Amino acid sequence: MSPKRSNITPKQWEEFVASRRTTRDFLDTPVTQQVIDELLTDAMTAPSWSNTRPYLVAVALGDKRDRISAALVKRIDAMNAAKRGGLIAKLRFVVSGYWITRSEYPVVKPYPKDLNPRRIAVGRGLYGAMGIGRGDWAARDAQLRRNFEFFGAPVALFVFTHKGLDEYSVSDAGFFLQNLLLSAHARGLGACAQGMLAIWPGPVRAEFKVPKNYKLLVGVSLGYPSDAAVNDFEAERLPIEQIVIK
Repeated sequence: MSPKRSNITPKQWEEFVASRRTTRDFLDTPVTQQVIDELLTDAMTAPSWSNTRPYLVAVALGDKRDRISAALVKRIDAMNAAKRGGLIAKLRFVVSGYWITRSEYPVVKPYPKDLNPRRIAVGRGLYGAMGIGRGDWAARDAQLRRNFEFFGAPVALFVFTHKGLDEYSVSDAGFFLQNLLLSAHARGLGACAQGMLAIWPGPVRAEFKVPKNYKLLVGVSLGYPSDAAVNDFEAERLPIEQIVIK
């Protein structure tokens, strides 16, 4: 049997994927369960290692979403206070236990020297687009906090991967996530994949019955984009010459 043909042209596909951007400010417009199910259905068309689908998704809406956000914001507020405050703030942070992140993947780690310039460049461009200066720590802390408010998105997704397949679970989850992000874009929604949402898995696990053999990999904020300037930011798309091995 011959493979199914797409009804879009290569040029249309090129323009569509190139137009996707990360959303960092959302409207509070609800996303219906039907739309969420459609996104997940599209995401499940991604390839998978022996079709094992070694991932699970927790969908946080309404009060559940708000409780997770509140718990995460409490932690980042304590961390920011410890960074910028005096001895008492630091002692409170230690006593709180929030400094023990317990992330199930190494979320916070130094960037390799050869990749760090790319991180610096995108950070400089993003903060510049928001008008946040390099030494404006208050504004930087506030923007960091927004991650844990899901940038105002009404939906937060949390992707867990099976421990038993290690990096192959993570690879499959990456395929799944890319389909999810493109499906959202096709429907006029925005999304932001956030490794940072996996720093403190406790508040997420408290709201869902997650099997012990699954680890929290990443969170995704999902909703309809606002017209905030930050959503117009375009990260550099590297030329393929920088990734093709000679």
